[in-house]
Amino acid sequence: MSVEPIRIDGNHLTVENVLQVAREQVQVTLTEQAAAQVRRSREVVDAFVDEGKVVYGITTGFGKFSDVVISKDEARELQKNLIMSHACGVGDPLSEETVRAVMLLRANALSKGFSGVRLETIQVLLDMLNRGVHPVIPEKGSLGASGDLAPLSHMVLVMMGEGEAFYQGKRLAGSEAMKAAGIRPIELTSKEGLGLINGTQVMTAVGVLCVADALSLVKLVDVAGALTLEALRGITDAFDSRVHQLRPHAGQMRSAANILRLTTDSRRTTRQGELRVQDAYTLRCIPQIHGASWDALVHVKEKLDIEINAVTDNPLIFADERDAISGGNFHGQPVALAFDYMGIALAEIANVSERRIERLVNPQLSGLPAFLTKKGGLHSGFMIAQYAAAALVSENKVLAHPASVDSIPSSANQEDHVSMGTIGARKARSILTNAQQVVAVELMAACQAVDLDPTGELGKGTEAAYSVLRRQVSMLEEDRILYLDMEQCAELVRNGSLLQAVETAVGQL
Repeated sequence: MSVEPIRIDGNHLTVENVLQVAREQVQVTLTEQAAAQVRRSREVVDAFVDEGKVVYGITTGFGKFSDVVISKDEARELQKNLIMSHACGVGDPLSEETVRAVMLLRANALSKGFSGVRLETIQVLLDMLNRGVHPVIPEKGSLGASGDLAPLSHMVLVMMGEGEAFYQGKRLAGSEAMKAAGIRPIELTSKEGLGLINGTQVMTAVGVLCVADALSLVKLVDVAGALTLEALRGITDAFDSRVHQLRPHAGQMRSAANILRLTTDSRRTTRQGELRVQDAYTLRCIPQIHGASWDALVHVKEKLDIEINAVTDNPLIFADERDAISGGNFHGQPVALAFDYMGIALAEIANVSERRIERLVNPQLSGLPAFLTKKGGLHSGFMIAQYAAAALVSENKVLAHPASVDSIPSSANQEDHVSMGTIGARKARSILTNAQQVVAVELMAACQAVDLDPTGELGKGTEAAYSVLRRQVSMLEEDRILYLDMEQCAELVRNGSLLQAVETAVGQL
């Protein structure tokens, strides 16, 4: 069954659309209304050039060279030189899905019709996206203002038949990839180089993919917490809705409700006073801790919902007024702060998960065999799995230092405050990867703890999670190469299959 193409106009793109294009290779087209607006905007740029009007980036140089006037005859050379000189990215290439998101977001911003780029230029970018020509974009080298200049320049190199691209699994010269895909490279003209690279689409692409996976992880950490609660015969009174209605943060109330739904029909949970009066914070305060991270991630998504439909280049062309205004929409600060917030929220998910792993493996806290192995001494069990989780959360604490509090002057102090938003987005992605691994270890350890004390049925949702995990990873009867089990569990976290099974059992978390 074919999927209808996503039609973009710069106003209606959603995070879900970005995921469809980035991960499912859904095709993309422009709406007729967007095409008309793009043409009108371009007509104004052409008029400025013909009239010799002094407009930043159209008839002037860039950055500190904004006071250097460029003649009409030099306009094409100016744009080509801009891309070649600005393609200064370093480091490993961004992932294919990230590059696809970058291309979509840039095309969407241009389709809004305030950038003055030709319609055929946007079409080349969409053709590359739809036919699978993915520019090699180094992940490092952006200050987050004036937008993602260096990485986006690598994207545009391929549009020009330069640079490098991945096509059908091979890394090729940009010209070869374009030829193989049947796409004719473009020759940039006035305003187009700047219109293609002056924006926040790289940081936004990384952030969109990260927040989508993070919102899944914050559900899964509720599942892991519920399994650990049952493994340790935890108390459910702390999740009573009456408690959370008195402090009605949305994430807190959601997480508390999740724990009760996940443990419905459980014969392993207790009530206060049965075994103990109250649990440790990492169990009792699951709603408060997990919920705060949920609220943070919802805030980040709200900021990205705005950013993916924003015009973030400079200058902006207002066709109705035949005007061009040089502003600062390329500055990544609005999302840079959000990305730092996301990194902190994800680090906390890993922090609390690792502390519950410690409760599971520590016999003084769990009442279970030390390190969740029946033959301690001869076997080490989950001893070093907890070490690995501890190492990951400690790394996250370093990564969670906010990037946006830093700035460094550039372009001879013309660009004297920058957002570091792309660094913030990449750091958040690294924290997410570590947090997924930690939550996977908690799920694995909690299932092992349940097997060591098998009396009592699990809850409706936790049983679903246990069953999925046990189909991939068996109980640890004696020591074996554990990283293989850890990676299988992490893949269940990443690919969504475990969460899907749980939500099938109890509804959407």
